[in-house]
Formats: sequence, structure tokens, C-alpha cells
Amino acid sequence: QGDYVATLDKTSALNSLREMEDAITEAESALLQVKLDTAISLRGLRDQIKNLEFEAEESKITLEQSKYESPSTQRQAQIAVEKSERALSVAINNYSLEKQKYAAKMVTEELDLEQQLRRRDEMTAVMDKFTITAPQKGMVIYYKDRGGQKRKAGSSISPFDLTVATLPDLTVMNSLTYVNEIDVSRVKAGQKVRVGVDAFPNKSYTGVVSSVANIGEQLSNTDSKVFETVVQVNEYDPILRPSMTTSNKIVINTLPDVLYLPLEAIFGMDSIPVVYKANGTKQVVLLGETNENQVVVEKGLEKGEKVYLSAPENAEKMKLRGEELIPTIQERAREKALKDAVTPAQTSPAGRPQGFPGGAMPAGMTPGQMPAGMTPPAGAAGQGRMGAGRTGGRRPAGQNGQPANASQTAQPATAPQTAQPETTQQ
Repeated sequence: QGDYVATLDKTSALNSLREMEDAITEAESALLQVKLDTAISLRGLRDQIKNLEFEAEESKITLEQSKYESPSTQRQAQIAVEKSERALSVAINNYSLEKQKYAAKMVTEELDLEQQLRRRDEMTAVMDKFTITAPQKGMVIYYKDRGGQKRKAGSSISPFDLTVATLPDLTVMNSLTYVNEIDVSRVKAGQKVRVGVDAFPNKSYTGVVSSVANIGEQLSNTDSKVFETVVQVNEYDPILRPSMTTSNKIVINTLPDVLYLPLEAIFGMDSIPVVYKANGTKQVVLLGETNENQVVVEKGLEKGEKVYLSAPENAEKMKLRGEELIPTIQERAREKALKDAVTPAQTSPAGRPQGFPGGAMPAGMTPGQMPAGMTPPAGAAGQGRMGAGRTGGRRPAGQNGQPANASQTAQPATAPQTAQPETTQQ
């Protein structure tokens, strides 16, 4: 608290202050001139009134002495008295009017002087604030204007945007990430999020989607449109800092108590998904929901059975099992085709349709081995940049490497399986 943050350039303010000082000097001179004019003018009027009073008194004495004169002389003396009294009355009335006029003029000049003094005091108070200090303890973050430019030496401060720096509340952190336009319809406010920080790989946090942008944008070095998504981090950790890179896994759906396999274990045979079992058979499987790493197996396998993660050398000679599932798989494929015919599928920026069942192409499968009508989707777990109210960035979600012909045991889900939204790199 009280530490130096920045200083605003006082050149323009000093010029304005000098102009205000000149205006104050002029206002003081004008007020003084009005006071002098008032004193001189009113003094002349008072002298005039005094002289008229003497004249009126003299005319009355003359009238008194004319009572022994002829009637005409008496009448002339009477008229002289009336004239002198009327002149005195007019002079007194004029004096009152002049006094009011000069009083109003002095009020005007005094108000003008007070206004100039007040403007100078306000400018002085503003200039005292040109040296900016922290109002409280915290981390200072220099403000970015609407154009994204950070405040620095030489930056112009607009009257409509006076912020120079902020002291964010580090106890409440947001993670800013971007969701691909293909997946944005599945992301909604209130969904749970698993947040990781690249700087601390052993740390994990939870969060909630607080908002999803209504309008997409195109980031640099990307072709697809993305939608800004803000995730509020639930936990407070003093090691978190603004602008740290984070990973964000949005939980789209949770499937408890299901059988699942790594995507590497699924292979395509004439549009039919199969697995190669360790007992030397080739098993048709009915697949369900999937995320970027695993796929749910609805039928065709039992818990504990072992399958290959890559095609064995004698794959073509293995006997096919589970052919009774093929009609169900084909029926689902037809239903999906009809649905896609009614609602056109979204495409990638290059125009390729997205959509292997479950959302990702199994590792080890080439596009030529994929079922007819299916193409590999683009996507990875979202990443962000950590900050007080902000987070961003992205790192591709990897899969554990396995040696060729290694076997994998099908297991029931012991933790919720997460459907990951596709995101683009920030």
C-alpha cells in the first residue's frame, strides 16, 4: 500500500494551470476596477445630493422672504422651491439605482473570480493525483486498453478510460479458454471443469463454466472459429498467478459403471469396429460414448478380457466373433446417416466432415482403415492462461505410448469418463 505505480505527464496540466492563474489575475483586476468605479461614481452622486439639499434650503429661505414682495415675485420663489425639491428627489432616486447597479456588477465579478479560483484549486487537486500509488496491498497489473495495448510510458489516457493499473482479487481466479465451433453447442454455463496448470503439473483444480461467448472469433495462426469460454476456478491457491498457462477439461457427460477401452484398441473392418483379443480372436464390438482417450464398449467384451493396442501380425487369420452385433451397428449407422441428411454435419475449416463415433480416431488407424463415411476429427483438450479473472493457452492432450502388440484389459469405469470439448491453441 502506498507504493509507486505510475506518474502522468503534467505538461498539459501545467499549461492549463498557468492560463487559470492569468484568468484569476484578470478577474481580480476587474473586481478592483468595479470597486473603484463604484466608489467614485457614488461619491459624485452623494456630493450632488448634498448640493441639491443646499439649493432646496436656499429656495425655501427666498420664498419666506418674498412674502413682503409682489405676488409675482412670491410665485417665482414658490416655483424655485418646487424645482429644487424635485431635483433633490431625482438625485436621491438615481443614487439608489446606481448603488444597486454597481452592487450587481461587483457580485458578477466576485462570482467570476470565485469560479476561476475554484477551477485552479480543482486543477491543483488533480495534479496532486498525477503520481499514482497503490491504494492497498496486492499485485499490480498494468491495464490493457480496448485495443489490447498495455499501459506503458508514453501511453495516452482517455477521459473515458482513466484506468492505469488494477489490483486484482487473487482469491478469485478465472480461466479463459476457447472452444471450437464444432463443440460449442455442447458447452453450457454451470458445467464442471478440471483445471490444470502447466507450471505445476502435480496440481489440479476444479472449476465451473461461468460464461460462453455468443459470437465466435478467429485467433491468429488458426483457421477455425472459436468461442471464448470463461471458467471460474473453485479453489484458492497462492501459487496461482495471472497469465499462467492452464489446461481445461470440460465435463460434458458422466457415465458411471461402464466398460471402456483406450481408443488405440479399436480397429475398423469394412465399417465395423473390432478389437483383437489376446486369445487369438477378432471380436466385433458395439461402441457407445467416447472422449479423446477412451470409448465405452456396450456389447462384445466382458470385464477382464485382454485386447491388443495394435494390430497383431496374424490379424487377418483371426476368427471373427460377435457377428450378431453387426446388424445393430449397421442400423445405428443408418440412423446417423438419416440424421445427418436432415441436419447437415458441421465441417472443419478445410471442408472435411468431422465425426468418428465417439469423437476421435483410434491411434494406429490410418484414414484408409476407418469405416466408410467416417473421417478423423480435429480437437484436443482446452488450455488457458491463468490470471485473476483470466486464463488462456493450450497444449495437445497426449495418450500414453504402448509397445506394439501390447495387450490391454477392458475395465469398468472407476471414475467418471469425461467428454472433452475440442479447443484451439491460444
